[in-house]
Amino acid sequence: MRLNSARIPAIADQDFTSEQRAAVSSMTTRNGMVLNIFRTLAHSPAALNAFMVWAGYVLSSANDLAARDREIVILRVGFRCRSGYEFAQHTRVGMRCGVTQEEIEAIKGDPADPRWSHAERALLLATDELHDNHFVSDRTWAELGNHFTDKQRMDLVFTVGQYTQVSMILNTFGVQLDPGQELDPDLRA
Repeated sequence: MRLNSARIPAIADQDFTSEQRAAVSSMTTRNGMVLNIFRTLAHSPAALNAFMVWAGYVLSSANDLAARDREIVILRVGFRCRSGYEFAQHTRVGMRCGVTQEEIEAIKGDPADPRWSHAERALLLATDELHDNHFVSDRTWAELGNHFTDKQRMDLVFTVGQYTQVSMILNTFGVQLDPGQELDPDLRA
């Protein structure tokens, strides 16, 4: 976590305006909780609603990356951006999509790790290049093409871009972990 407290506080249930309540009404978890990211973004209901359209695409079946591949990419972005909230949230999601605890640890390391397939290495390398240079090199783009369609390569760039933005939001606003989440020890301030 970059910050130990919120710069923009998550809005408590009793403090929602009617517009804010409407904006978060469809964003409850299975146990009826509204996550802190949405409680924070609800300070600007119009922005939250617009944000959710694009986020909805990236996390939907319209994104042609397999859910497991998408989560590997999201976790790599969260780790590279040092976004404790993002990494904690998508550790849970990733595990539901088939990413193992051992792989979550490996996401924090070298993309050349032999436990990754050639396709997974290409995803991790492209994620790193986008993070570092805002560009995928010709060599990495070609390697991605050995495993993924043009649409999947586009969705990879969309996913990295979306979760880079999410990480910037979380880090800068100081969104704190939700109840039950644990901060990865490698992402402590």
